[in-house]
Parts: sequence; C-alpha cells; structure tokens
Amino acid sequence: MEFKIAELEREPIDFGLQFKPGAIQYGEEARQTGSLATDGRAEVLHEHRGPKDVVADIRLKGHWQGDFQVPCARCVEDVDIALQGDFDLIFRPLGADSGPQERSISAVETEIGYYQKDSLLLEDVLREQVLLSLPVRTLCKEDCKGLCPRCGGNRNNQACSCEEGQTDPRWEALGELRGRIKS
Repeated sequence: MEFKIAELEREPIDFGLQFKPGAIQYGEEARQTGSLATDGRAEVLHEHRGPKDVVADIRLKGHWQGDFQVPCARCVEDVDIALQGDFDLIFRPLGADSGPQERSISAVETEIGYYQKDSLLLEDVLREQVLLSLPVRTLCKEDCKGLCPRCGGNRNNQACSCEEGQTDPRWEALGELRGRIKS
C-alpha cells in the first residue's frame, strides 16, 4: 500500500490489511508462514521551519502481527515464531534535513525515517519492523547439538561418525591450563 502526500493532505488514511506470505521479502533472516495482519493510521504532519518553509512529514501509527520461520542459530533448521509489534513512526522527505554544513543530530532525529518521491510504501515499513523485532538468537530446542564442523551433518538427527581429529596447536596452552584446573 502506497501513502501519497497528495492524498494524505486531504485526509488521514486508516488501514487494515492482510499480507500473504511472499508479498514482503525479508531476506535470509526470516520467512513469513501465515498472513501478516496490520492496522493503523497514516497522516501528514506539517513541520514549520520558517515563514515559507514547511516540510510534510508522514506519521504512521499502527500494529502488526504474523507468523514467521527463522533459522536455528546452531543447526539452521526452521523455527516457528509468532511476532507482533506496535509502531509510531515519522517519515520526512529525503533531503529535507540536508544542509550546506555538517551538523550533529538530536536523539529525536535518530528516530526519523525518510521517504522518496512524495510517497511511502507500507510494505517497506513492515519489513523493517519485522526485521527489527526478530530475536538475536533463536534455537530449535534448548539442547540443540548443531552441525558437525567436519561433515556438516545435523547432530540432532543422527550421531556423527566423524573423528574429533586433532585440535589446533594454538589451543594446547588452554588445554594444559584446563588440566591443571581440574587437578
């Protein structure tokens, strides 16, 4: 869904949408498995910077929720997770904050996004919100054994017959230290 400044100038737009899996691409970090539901409101906020300098910001406020699959951090198997979140975001025209000199920005300005060509796509906003809400590390189960570093087999599915092999000689000092600590 595209929010255009010209339409938002007339009146705010309330939205309630369902996005099917595949409608929004999340890269390799996540895959949508069910519909992504979102509802909210888009409106224009006029920022007066001077007598004739008015910037049209887009404010998006709403909620989203959906079901996703993310890879396990150890074995790379898909893990089902349900995600949801609220957003209250401000988007400014690209270049509105550019000036002839560099300047420091305030903490409030770090929360501002930018839009191009007098419109903003809701799909882009939702992609960002989903990716930001993903857990840092997801495991398929607490005791996941991961992948074998030699053959790449999933140790959760079958016992690996690869030899442990020689350890890197750079780790020998730590091995000796471990032996002294145990005794």
